Amino acid sequence: MNHPRPKVKLSRALGIPLTRKCVRYFERRPYPPGVHGRNRRKTSDYQVRLLEKQRLRHQYNVSESQLRRTFDEAARGAGKTGESLVALLERRLDAVVLRAGLARSVYQARQLVGHGHFTVDGRKVDRPSYRLRPGQVVAVRERSRALPPFQLAAAGAHADDRPRPYLLVELTGLRATLLREPARHEVPVVCDEQLVVEFYSR
Repeated sequence: MNHPRPKVKLSRALGIPLTRKCVRYFERRPYPPGVHGRNRRKTSDYQVRLLEKQRLRHQYNVSESQLRRTFDEAARGAGKTGESLVALLERRLDAVVLRAGLARSVYQARQLVGHGHFTVDGRKVDRPSYRLRPGQVVAVRERSRALPPFQLAAAGAHADDRPRPYLLVELTGLRATLLREPARHEVPVVCDEQLVVEFYSR
């Protein structure tokens, strides 16, 4: 899903940096964009819940309809709806590619997956929304491994400072295995998922 709006401006509107590149700009101006960005009036309960929903949506770069469908699926399952929602989003192929350090941002991860550079259990998958099951292996296709983005990834340029315990990553081999369902406290997403549940349940 392509967002033509500048990522820095979107980050300031959401109150969180969406990419590593946005961090330094966000730190310089940590307030909403626009002439009245620093003087916004007190927000309503609806606005607070809407903002949390938008934060979650943009951190995974999904459309409103995709997020709504995922929420409905999480609500039908067992366990806490908010935690299930984050776990389902985290198992998306583009999210796993990002967490494994095979892409520098969720936007690049989505593009690389869409261009057919990845396989799941040896079969090419070009759908960013493909949901992995525990035990499945994501790998860069042999014909794509010499490309500059993957050479950088293999050198550890995009590796996370804190490896995710639900992933087994082999950067030199450009592959990652989903070991199990991710727990909410292990997912580096800035969001109060309970407010998202309240937004959709209103």
